[in-house]
Amino acid sequence: MTTANVTSATVTTHTAPASRWARRTAHAIALCAVPSGLWRLAMASGIYVGYSDEILRDKFGIPGWGIAYVIGLAVLQECAALLPLLLVTDRWRLPRPKTVAITAAAASAFATVLALSQVVVYFTVESQTYMSGTANTVTGFCYAPLFVIGPLLTAVTWSYWKRQRA
Repeated sequence: MTTANVTSATVTTHTAPASRWARRTAHAIALCAVPSGLWRLAMASGIYVGYSDEILRDKFGIPGWGIAYVIGLAVLQECAALLPLLLVTDRWRLPRPKTVAITAAAASAFATVLALSQVVVYFTVESQTYMSGTANTVTGFCYAPLFVIGPLLTAVTWSYWKRQRA
């Protein structure tokens, strides 16, 4: 009876830490989602955001199920905006960096297309007729930071991809 000694060589891959600009960009992505999230929370809590009570009740279901929907959407949006921080952290090692890089690249392309479609929706949808001019402008300023998430996510993804290839 022979016993084979098997030694397992542990392969550790050390990647360079994320650059300062990539870290700041990932944090900026998280901050870009805050104004629209706060606007949604204000709408759900009954603070006047430009819609009349009739429009809130008939079109958005507020008060009612619409509150849960709007709050859930704000929370989901902020959680998604926090995900790019995983690409720049040194604390966690993601299991498959190349798969993560490909997924992040696809997500950044999706976010860019989504932001561009939101510009079209913002200028064409009927909800603009429900708001006054000032409220519409404030809403536009609250949602404007969302349009830069796609390009910022692309930059963070490129940085991550570049570090994983090296």
